[in-house]
Amino acid sequence: IIYSGLMKYDANGKPVVDLAESYNYDNATNTYTFKLKKGIKWHDGKRFTVDDVVFTYDVLKKDKTLSASITSNYEDISSVTAPNDHTVVIKLSNHNAAMLDYFTMGIIPKHLLKGKDINTASFNHHPIGTGRYKFIEWDTAGSMITLERNKDYYDKVPNIKRVIYKTVSVESTKATMLQSGEADLAWLNANYADTFRKNDKFKNIDFKTADYRGMSMDFKTGFWKRNADSIGVLNYAINKKEIVYSVLKGRGFPAYSPIQLNVYGGNKHSDIYPYNLDKFAKEMARLGWEINKDGIYERNGEEFHFTIQVRDYEEERIDIANIISKELKKVGVDMEVVLVTKFDWEAGYNGFLYGGAAQFDPDMSYMTFVSNASGNTMNYSNAKVDELLRTGRRSSDINERKKIYREFEDVYAKQPGIVLVTYLDGNYVSISGLEGLDTTRILGHHAVGVMWNIENWKLNK
Repeated sequence: IIYSGLMKYDANGKPVVDLAESYNYDNATNTYTFKLKKGIKWHDGKRFTVDDVVFTYDVLKKDKTLSASITSNYEDISSVTAPNDHTVVIKLSNHNAAMLDYFTMGIIPKHLLKGKDINTASFNHHPIGTGRYKFIEWDTAGSMITLERNKDYYDKVPNIKRVIYKTVSVESTKATMLQSGEADLAWLNANYADTFRKNDKFKNIDFKTADYRGMSMDFKTGFWKRNADSIGVLNYAINKKEIVYSVLKGRGFPAYSPIQLNVYGGNKHSDIYPYNLDKFAKEMARLGWEINKDGIYERNGEEFHFTIQVRDYEEERIDIANIISKELKKVGVDMEVVLVTKFDWEAGYNGFLYGGAAQFDPDMSYMTFVSNASGNTMNYSNAKVDELLRTGRRSSDINERKKIYREFEDVYAKQPGIVLVTYLDGNYVSISGLEGLDTTRILGHHAVGVMWNIENWKLNK
């Protein structure tokens, strides 16, 4: 809500114009031409120009020091130019079916960042955008960010004058803040959200999300380099339905695909791992694992023992991980849950309790699953997955893309990098006087996107 992009997402998750007044695409040359709206200002009063757009995408393409998982989304951009004061031309080296989605990324101000190190600039602690709300203060000690509505916003100015965003990791604390009147809206896990149901002072606003959880295996570690063939079989030993009902109070459903909620995904044929302990035992035997004297599977002198790190404040993930650990231990697999305050990628843990989502174009999976892509932090690699995701990105035919991504689901299921466990509903709770939240859109990871229509919200206290 601080920044604006050339495009933005509508209620149905489709990209529509934002800073751009209009655009056209020349298929023959893979070129987008954007006409920008006039009279837009940055929050510091400076005029927004085409130079800001060119600068933003040049940073993405040319700054080799940039720490960002999203850079693979922009690898097809070959040039960004501004032929006049209201036109930006972005030429691609290849067709990219998801490019309009990626043009939703916020534009940053050239006059404040030119010549600066984007990673360490003081701007990051005092952001200036063109969006609906402008930054006022960041109280780092209190983990609180204060925003005020942008009266010069180029579209509908929000009804709510001020937004105070508090970063609170502990679920019980968030619930207490709602009950005490310290908070007006909070995202809660299913357990805490349920405590507010049937209370007239509050509203439960339940969003559908593409947010999933699973054990993401780190292929940089020796254990998975040696035993990657034994990841998928773990699914047979996990009662995912029971986790949905016990941990999520039924507010979710079992996961079998990373694009299961996507309009291009949901291929039921890729749901190949029913909860079946007999099948698990047979597959383990086929893979050469044998139960040793301690009741743990062993192969080539190595026990089936791996570590999964979970952040110590995420109650829901801890519960999921602990249940999985207990179920696997019963059948001879030793999954050790390690609680950490912050994920440690250098300690040699074999994976972590992962969360992700592909709520918009299925190409959102490209940066996570393609070999050496910018968001592929666990070093997953599968040549056929690479081929399918690259082909899906290049195709412009909807039916062809659906076919490609459903094949991706099949291929990934047979050689997964994540043991997918469950999808979650987005359980928000507000005071009764907050109106206007719209559940039409499918939300993303951590139920992100709830404020997509905040300009229409109203607060009565």
